[in-house]
Amino acid sequence: MRIQLWSYNYDPEPSGIAPLSGVWARAMQARGHTVEVIAAHPHYPEPVWGRPLKPCREWRDGIRVLRLPLWIGRGSAMQRVRQEASFAAALTLAAPTLDTPDVIVAVSPSFPALVPAMASASGRRIPWVLWLQDILPDGAVSTGLVKDGAFIRMARRLENAAYRSASRIFVVSDGFAENLRAKGVPPEKIVRCYNPASRPILDIPRDEAAIEPTAVLTMGNIGLSQNLVTVTRAFEDSEELRRLNAQFVMAGDGQAGDAVRSVIRTGRVRVTGVLDSDSLERELRRAAVAVVSQGYGGVEFNVPSKLMNFMGYGIPVVASVRLGSEVARIIERSGGGWVTDSTDPDRGAVQLAAVLRDPHGRADRGRKALEYARANFSPERAAECFEATLRDVVG
Repeated sequence: MRIQLWSYNYDPEPSGIAPLSGVWARAMQARGHTVEVIAAHPHYPEPVWGRPLKPCREWRDGIRVLRLPLWIGRGSAMQRVRQEASFAAALTLAAPTLDTPDVIVAVSPSFPALVPAMASASGRRIPWVLWLQDILPDGAVSTGLVKDGAFIRMARRLENAAYRSASRIFVVSDGFAENLRAKGVPPEKIVRCYNPASRPILDIPRDEAAIEPTAVLTMGNIGLSQNLVTVTRAFEDSEELRRLNAQFVMAGDGQAGDAVRSVIRTGRVRVTGVLDSDSLERELRRAAVAVVSQGYGGVEFNVPSKLMNFMGYGIPVVASVRLGSEVARIIERSGGGWVTDSTDPDRGAVQLAAVLRDPHGRADRGRKALEYARANFSPERAAECFEATLRDVVG
């Protein structure tokens, strides 16, 4: 098949959706398909790649990529909307110049970019499928980024139009599938495919000698929905974690990074900023346990990709999340960690201390996490899931 991947984020961005899109594109190309990527100029989590004003083409890992300019800014809700609207405008202008594929795979977010995706697919009479990474109207309301009002009502209309227009909708969790069914999306349109790990899944468990028994790790975007300010306070307040000399590393940065830094009181907690691949590899090799946190009310609107990477390294996970969330389901189903309620961060700190005192329990759950990742989170598994549905859509 000739596949166009419309992805707002793409390599070389180091975190978020970009690594997932890159892994997916390479896995589909490895299966014999021709993949072309239409992406924004790299800009996430910080615009360190410049701000070009014109489209440009490049090749990455044998995949042709068209880069489109955008008006970069994430400091406020309006700046985010403006940035995504500029990408949608650039897509609209570029669409008539693109080759005609067999199918378009459009990743959301970017949410406004679904408008040119629908228009382009209709105008060229080709199918398109939606790869839903975040349910943006729900996420914007749940995190308080946008108040429920006229803007959200307009976003809901676009959301429903996209669900009607897409031939299939790939969702990354059972919770997403439940959300869409509750909104009236026909079940036969919905395909649940877990996100792949964006880093290589280990063939053998990590070297025990390299693991530091009090090293705690989280990574990726430090955003509003991760609740890391509360998690950090609970970590710093825990007398047991202090006695264990537990060290908490947050390998990443983001919109809530400064807020997290403001509550750090000791040298046992550190925000590294965005790390290069080799530095991140060292942190993944040394971590005794990983933390995955979420903190928001309302419906589930995302699944942190860091979970797949932690499990792919055989790192047991302590999750501070909503009970019944997809993160909780995966951890409980796999046996790869422990789940605590995000509304009780102090209980999460107690659980973390108990885990650090239990090397045999960590080893057992780390082994189960790795086994589950091999079976469910490999790029090949994700490509197989997509391929079967895309062949059906293309006919």
